[in-house]
Amino acid sequence: MMKYILFVVAISTIFFACDSDRVYEQNHTIPNNQWYIDSIPSFTFTITDSTAAYNIYYNIRNANSYPYYNLYLTYYLLDEEGNQVSARLQELTLLDPKTGKPLGNGLGDIFDHQIVALPNFKFPKAGTYTIRLKQYMRQDPLPSIMSVGIRVEQAEGS
Repeated sequence: MMKYILFVVAISTIFFACDSDRVYEQNHTIPNNQWYIDSIPSFTFTITDSTAAYNIYYNIRNANSYPYYNLYLTYYLLDEEGNQVSARLQELTLLDPKTGKPLGNGLGDIFDHQIVALPNFKFPKAGTYTIRLKQYMRQDPLPSIMSVGIRVEQAEGS
């Protein structure tokens, strides 16, 4: 199992290394695949061009044993002074609600999802920003979530 995970990480690293639109991408491994409500991964990145539009994505990796078809989470976007720029509760669909078929890309029983959180977002100014992610499901801990992350890329035409 560990060799499989290392292989997927290596392939992902090679794939993402060739991505010229990416401004930032980082994933946080969830210990023991159990995401506790009070565990709030934080991602800090720098925006140099506030005139450009950016797409911000969630990166979610889950095991096939994830017990729900969806995932509720809230993002908190903070500027470098710690002021909240934006926050929103969002529902992410990880499996088809009717068939239970996993969405996203998968090998074996592990599935990766890249779901848009903020499309064509314009940052108010250049600087350092932080996004925090909090799961809002009724189960604590939430099982079978292996990692969560953020991807920031410059939107097409920006």
